[in-house]
Amino acid sequence: MAHIEPPQANEQYFSASPSSKDVRHAMRVTLRGHEAQIETSNGVFSAHRVDLGTSVLLRHAPQPPERGDFLDLGCGWGAISLALALESPRAEVYAVDVNERAIELTERNAELNGCANIHAGEADDVPDGLEFELIWSNPPIRIGKEELHTLLMTWLPRLAPDGYAYLVVQKNLGSDSLMRWLADALSDAYEVDKYASSKGYRVIEVHRLH
Repeated sequence: MAHIEPPQANEQYFSASPSSKDVRHAMRVTLRGHEAQIETSNGVFSAHRVDLGTSVLLRHAPQPPERGDFLDLGCGWGAISLALALESPRAEVYAVDVNERAIELTERNAELNGCANIHAGEADDVPDGLEFELIWSNPPIRIGKEELHTLLMTWLPRLAPDGYAYLVVQKNLGSDSLMRWLADALSDAYEVDKYASSKGYRVIEVHRLH
């Protein structure tokens, strides 16, 4: 089994092109009751495991619709995308990241688990005008508040009418202030609420009413 090297000190998982060596590591994981064989590598978010925030989201988010267009924003190696695709095989799951290695790993993991309904790529690879019935995300809080706000306000307005987004954010990294900001920043066509709390994380629900 390959050894996972720690990322270089100056490298972040949200780098477009990780400079660390691409050393693949095979694991089996359980995602909302679905067993999956996956590969991870250096230079991507939570290369060693399903991270705690994502685990909280997968444990608490409600059952996704059977079909529709779904978005995994900041997909990493694809844990959320795989969970959505395995739970709703008739849905189309768009997995978006800036990290080229993360995109490649998500594509590989989709192939390993027979999930032809996962479409991994950069933001520009998502069809213009596409609206999403569902968005799940463990957003990259550490990119900074301004960049995070820009990211969320790029994608949350692309919820379809009566669509839902579920975001998992650590309480001590500003989940409650982010919730208040979203409620102010989004129009009155949206509702923002706390959906669940667990292990130091909040799951934020955003509902587009119309």
